[in-house]
Amino acid sequence: MGTQVADNYPPAKDGRSAQEKAIDDWLPITSSRNAKWWYSAFHNVTAMVGAGVLSLPYAMGPGIAVLILSWIITLYTLWQMVEMHEMVPGKRFDRYHELGQHAFGEKLGLWIVVPQQLVVEVGVNIVYMVTGGKSLKKFHDVICENNCKDIKLTYFIMIFASVHFVLSQLPNFNSISGVSLAAAVMSLSYSTIAWGASVDKGKVANVDYHLRASTSTGKVFGFFSALGDVAFAYAGHNVVLEIQATIPSTPEKPSKKPMWKGVVVAYIIVALCYFPVALVGYWAFGNHVDDNILITLSRPKWLIALANMMVVVHVIGSYQIYAMPVFDMIETVLVKKLRFPPGLTLRLIARTLYVAFTMFIAITFPFFGGLLGFFGGFAFAPTTYFLPCIMWLAIYKPRRFSLSWFTNWICIILGVMLMVLSPIGGLRQIIIDAKTYKFYS
Repeated sequence: MGTQVADNYPPAKDGRSAQEKAIDDWLPITSSRNAKWWYSAFHNVTAMVGAGVLSLPYAMGPGIAVLILSWIITLYTLWQMVEMHEMVPGKRFDRYHELGQHAFGEKLGLWIVVPQQLVVEVGVNIVYMVTGGKSLKKFHDVICENNCKDIKLTYFIMIFASVHFVLSQLPNFNSISGVSLAAAVMSLSYSTIAWGASVDKGKVANVDYHLRASTSTGKVFGFFSALGDVAFAYAGHNVVLEIQATIPSTPEKPSKKPMWKGVVVAYIIVALCYFPVALVGYWAFGNHVDDNILITLSRPKWLIALANMMVVVHVIGSYQIYAMPVFDMIETVLVKKLRFPPGLTLRLIARTLYVAFTMFIAITFPFFGGLLGFFGGFAFAPTTYFLPCIMWLAIYKPRRFSLSWFTNWICIILGVMLMVLSPIGGLRQIIIDAKTYKFYS
């Protein structure tokens, strides 16, 4: 673990000095390149199927068209990223910002990609802290049925965070593949419970499918907020190159083939999670569904308790998947820029501080739904819907008015609309929630 970097090795084949190579072999993204295609499948499922799937019925109504359209667009932009990972012979873009630097130039590429990627990854980690804590609390409350002492959400978030203080010490993506597999299985399981229990419950008496808000402004804002929820449902692009970096690659067998296979399998599983939950949940409860469908389904007790525990396990895995690129950035800066010696101590201190930071923010601002829509628009829309297209246009320069040119511009326009509209809905939701919110309650 605590490798000391020696200076007297011969330089690596690709022009890196021995010291650079040793540092790359230590950093989380580039240290382990022996993943199989199915690693990419469950890493992608874990990254993509957030607990956001449980808020999909709440976003339905206008949301279904957006949900299907998003599935198609994001699969296309994901394909672009997988293709671009090794478009320069003999070089791999292991990180989102390295691709950005290739497309937009060294300086600009960093400034375009890194802030957005950080907002997404850190934002997701904070939201998952809240989700983990809320699901633990729901598990506790369901099992107790008012017979136990009421415990504050704050403490549940701390309990959830305690797991991450330990797990965050796992060095790289391949070492968390077990956690990630468990998480992917859980996401499929609780999605199935969510729609299965809805089918079992059947339609509620006098179910109402009208839009939730009565005023036309309310309706418009509700739609904007739903856009943000749906955008958040497809956020795997921020870690896709980092996941692909763990797959071995040779000129004869490039990493894009196994990676793409994994992505397709992941997307099929994502569809099996998303579409039934969104449609069946909305069919059963109409506009009375909560922004977490497991809250709407209060019986059978043991099943809902189980589903909440599954959410906890899944969110543990997702947190780690999104934290890994952040750890990579932090450690790169500490080792390459600030010249700290790479090793166990550095990792222990840096990662523990990061987990503590996300925990603190989660405890302070746990209004989950609105935050999603807000962050969703700002950073998810670009990194997922249109940054890949802009890079594609910048690098490959497809002929004007050709199919590729049109496809990319359509994605860019839709993505920009999403970026502008969904934070508006999210912000309004935050303002409404904040009126009734007490700090550290």
